[in-house]
Amino acid sequence: MPDILTLGESMVMMVADQSDSLQFVTNYSRKIAGAESNVAIGLARIGHSVGWLSALGQDPFGTYIRNTIRGEGVDTSQVSFSVEYPTGLLVKELNEIGDPLVLYYRRGSAASKMTPEVLKADYFADAKLLHVTGIFPALSSSCQDTLFAAITIAKEKGLLISFDPNIRLQLWSKDAARETLLKIAGMSDLILPGIAEAELLLGTAEWDKVADSFHKLGNKYVIMKNGPDGAYYSTDNQDETCERGYQKGFRVNRVIDTVGAGDGFAVGVLSGLLEGLPLADAVVRGNAIGSLAITVRGDVEGYPTRNQLDAYIAHHARNI
Repeated sequence: MPDILTLGESMVMMVADQSDSLQFVTNYSRKIAGAESNVAIGLARIGHSVGWLSALGQDPFGTYIRNTIRGEGVDTSQVSFSVEYPTGLLVKELNEIGDPLVLYYRRGSAASKMTPEVLKADYFADAKLLHVTGIFPALSSSCQDTLFAAITIAKEKGLLISFDPNIRLQLWSKDAARETLLKIAGMSDLILPGIAEAELLLGTAEWDKVADSFHKLGNKYVIMKNGPDGAYYSTDNQDETCERGYQKGFRVNRVIDTVGAGDGFAVGVLSGLLEGLPLADAVVRGNAIGSLAITVRGDVEGYPTRNQLDAYIAHHARNI
């Protein structure tokens, strides 16, 4: 049984082959996209046992996604296929500078129709960690119910709960996002917001206030991502003391594609904690994988194997 579980939607992604407006693009490359499956693939590549829970359409895109994720070594036994609802789709612009335009076609997708009944408590029994994001509960009320049911099962089984807010305001309003995501944060052990996300949720991006607020909600680990510059981190040791610090990011000569960097950061942090690293060292690993992710096109193509990761961090340490 997997040590790490993820829950969420993945879509087939059509990436433009030319850097024009999507209005004029005629050729696309097919890939997959999904924050939770990105994390699952990244963790599997560096040797962790991971399971991905989701739903796909009984269509060629659904089969492609399942086979691709399974081919990375992720357990997909808890993925269901719907004959009634399709696999989600997104179309992504090829952009040489800045973040690309992304168009989503996911309303009414198979994943958006998931309900708590798809969850099998026995599948959680031997796991150590459940990783969730704020994207899945934004898809529908049934997805919210499913996410909270998964967290409840995980907590009953003693799993660590990791939460990346991953706020997508295309999917819901600020007020709805804030209310639901703070509720999830209060059920989590580790939270990984970016600076803008922390400000939306708490009304401040001041680091000490952010850390204090999330610790009061019950988070043992608080990490606030600061883009390419690095990340703040704080550990609540339950003895009225906190260990806080900042780890600088890894320098990248040329940014190719920023999508997937945050999920890569989560891969590094989660793997480090599961392997017993101090939080500061886990954040270094997160910075490393996040920086590798942005050097190539695609969400997961830049995620390293274990040997590649170790060599990259060692090279960076020598240069420092």
